[in-house]
Amino acid sequence: MPVDDVWYLKARGNDGSRLQSKAHGRGKRWRVRWVDDQGATRTRFFERRTDAERFDANVRADLSRGQYIDDRSGRITVAELAERWRADQLHVESTAIHVEHAVRLHIVPVLGDLPIGRVRPSNIQGWVKDRSGVLAPTTLRVVYSYLKSVFSSAVRDRLIASSPCVGVRLPTVDRDKRVIPSPEQVHRLARLMPPRLSAAVYVAAGCGLRLGELLGLEVEDIDFDRKELSVRQQLKSHKGRPPYLARPKTKTSTRVVELPDVVADALRSHLADALDPVEVADDTNPRKPTRRLAALVFRNADGGPVLASTFSRTWTPVRTKVGLPPRWGIHGLRHYYATLLIHAGASVKTVQLALGHSSPTITLNEYVHEWPDALDRTRSLVDGALGQPEAATMQAPSRA
Repeated sequence: MPVDDVWYLKARGNDGSRLQSKAHGRGKRWRVRWVDDQGATRTRFFERRTDAERFDANVRADLSRGQYIDDRSGRITVAELAERWRADQLHVESTAIHVEHAVRLHIVPVLGDLPIGRVRPSNIQGWVKDRSGVLAPTTLRVVYSYLKSVFSSAVRDRLIASSPCVGVRLPTVDRDKRVIPSPEQVHRLARLMPPRLSAAVYVAAGCGLRLGELLGLEVEDIDFDRKELSVRQQLKSHKGRPPYLARPKTKTSTRVVELPDVVADALRSHLADALDPVEVADDTNPRKPTRRLAALVFRNADGGPVLASTFSRTWTPVRTKVGLPPRWGIHGLRHYYATLLIHAGASVKTVQLALGHSSPTITLNEYVHEWPDALDRTRSLVDGALGQPEAATMQAPSRA
């Protein structure tokens, strides 16, 4: 990787003087040539020799350490990079749709035209401020995680040296404002829902199932004798495809939860009028998707699977009559279940397993404010064990 003086030829005149090249006096004088990590010959010109030599030394060092970054890679736009990243992800179909919406509606309109090499943390912070007026804090954090992953992929591929997603402040999620219904409100929700969906309220509030898990519940998943309910699948639905059965959200979401008497009684009453099984696509084994008859517990008015969107339309007026706030969904009953366990003294691990969270950390982050007496219990344990120190132990030792 030599540093060449392009204003002069290597050959000299008869008198030993340097011979000028055709480029003498035109353009930058010093040229650096190197072979990049892809085997291509690259060239760059500099005004000063010291700058050329410094650049040459840095390129040599980066190539030898395997840290070479092609400066041309930073010219691709955020939109191009995001699309490339999105296409490479192993997302399930529904998640892929959410990611596509996030990229198209929230990332590309604000940052899409910027070359990735010119994006700075200030640009990302500006994007956060812009989107905070559009998205709820929890949703914004999800979309930001996608954007952060986009730039992380660029760093891994050595398209840029570092990610601009550092030191970025996100809006806080005020979990203290979470609305937990009273038992009376839970019972009233069940009474006001159509009879075909009334028991779903008790399953959500008494077993902590997500909406998809509720709608994917089959009769064989309920064991009245052992007082258990198995969560092994969920019913998913999104634009462009009829509802289908799929695996639960995470590996730990597959679980067995206790079946309280109040929930069992509601389900017995609900199942008194048996419905014929309904044919539905089953993708619980992605390698062998099939169609089968499923004895779904909850049905729509026509006897078919319940779509999440149609459930929401049924739920909204009922929620309003009960006096719960706007946008308070049936997921709020899952929070009711979790806080009920916590206030009864359940450990973090117990709540995690009951909810099917992937780790205790998620449970703690979600419900840390629901353990308000933890410090008080700690103080009581210490005081009960040690008590008040005796006066003699507090005296200074004598100097004999």
